[in-house]
Amino acid sequence: MAKGYWIAHVTVTDPERYKEYVKLNGIAFAKFGAKFVVRGGGEGAVMCSGTLKARHVVIEFESLAVAKACYESPEYQAAVKVRDTASVADVVICEGYDG
Repeated sequence: MAKGYWIAHVTVTDPERYKEYVKLNGIAFAKFGAKFVVRGGGEGAVMCSGTLKARHVVIEFESLAVAKACYESPEYQAAVKVRDTASVADVVICEGYDG
């Protein structure tokens, strides 16, 4: 079975408030077995096309269903309310390649 992934590009607009989001999202990520594959930005990111945001995140889950369940969970939705006041984020959930 293919893994599920969140791919996010984020610009933090309120660093202090964003710390609260990170604290809250950890609850959902622990519950759903999230594994960070990429969590960074800054000088290590190379822009190839499009509009660059400051942070880039890839999170792996056991499956697409688990990735979706995490996003839709009450725990993560509480974090989203904070995230949306502290950042501008593009998030996509997709199935990994199981070729």
